[in-house]
Amino acid sequence: MKAMILAAGKGTRVRPITYEIPKPMIPIINQPVMELIIKHMRGHGFTDFVVNVSHLAWQIEDYFRDGAGLGVNIAFSWEGHFEDDRWVGNALGSAGGMRHIQDRTGFFDSTFAVLCGDAIIDVDFSAALRFHRERGAIATIVMKRVPRESVSSYGVVVTDDEGRVRSFQEKPAPEEARSEMINTGIYLFEPEIFDFIPPAQVYDIGSQLFPALVEAGAPFYGVSLPFQWIDIGRTPDFLAATRMALQGEIHGFSMPGRELYPGVWAGTNVRIDDSVKLIGPVYIGASTVLERDVVVRGPSLIHSGCEIGAGAEIDESIIWHHTRVAGLASIRRRIIFGPHCIDFQGESVDLVEGGFDWLIGDARRRAHHTSPF
Repeated sequence: MKAMILAAGKGTRVRPITYEIPKPMIPIINQPVMELIIKHMRGHGFTDFVVNVSHLAWQIEDYFRDGAGLGVNIAFSWEGHFEDDRWVGNALGSAGGMRHIQDRTGFFDSTFAVLCGDAIIDVDFSAALRFHRERGAIATIVMKRVPRESVSSYGVVVTDDEGRVRSFQEKPAPEEARSEMINTGIYLFEPEIFDFIPPAQVYDIGSQLFPALVEAGAPFYGVSLPFQWIDIGRTPDFLAATRMALQGEIHGFSMPGRELYPGVWAGTNVRIDDSVKLIGPVYIGASTVLERDVVVRGPSLIHSGCEIGAGAEIDESIIWHHTRVAGLASIRRRIIFGPHCIDFQGESVDLVEGGFDWLIGDARRRAHHTSPF
């Protein structure tokens, strides 16, 4: 089967992380979210993928290439234009990107899936396809029931008793919501869907295509399935997903590296002083050094190539690749991402501008020293 993964967005709600990496490449431990998606879909018979790319497109293309490393076939659809001797990303919208692919190559020649590249899922696609085909649908939304107090964060889908979509509500107040079913950004389509998508323009699935289907009375349905759906829409979601992975709460996720003792994993080529105290769940990335008397309390993730100085404390935090933390520093409930220190609400402080780069910096800048501390 064929699928399209939407990966062209700028990920504005996950900045400053998405200034440096596109949202589908945000890693859960060491695996990009989009890789987890493809592995899951491969298990449900999806073999051919097309990915629309725009923002930091080269990172996605260079990592996944033709998909052979994952046992699938992957192609890319670039969305942008050439300006002053450089390529500029210019996303076409989710539906516009679909139409661009179809007009160019005719890729979508049978039932196909479209989904966002920034959510961890374990949806039963076989069940969703069965529902879609039994109803002769041109489009089907995979929905999920959420607590009423949470509906204001999502697009609400209103269906009748047969599952036919009747209307939508965009992030309604809980007392105004006409349903507790929300749009997960996972869709099944027939090729006839392109009769409803105008060519050569920016066009969105949720806000434009779906209302057009309702207005036209097209066979458009929503199916509610019980499945795990972890949306990485905001910085706090990234933190939550990492915590879940460390705590073994993501279905089908396997911790990389080796387990040193229960709840503590490490990559290869690490040096951990005998006096270090690790309180799991903790993951220590490859080529990382933890000096004497370091304390790491989980759930915490220290990525590869880091240097944590003597007496430093890391508490419920994510430390990005190649980070140097000076001795006796204390980092609690933060993401250290390059020069950025991000709290659990997504607020960011620039370490260089704030004058804290002596305390937290790039480990590679001091690689020539015998000891970085």
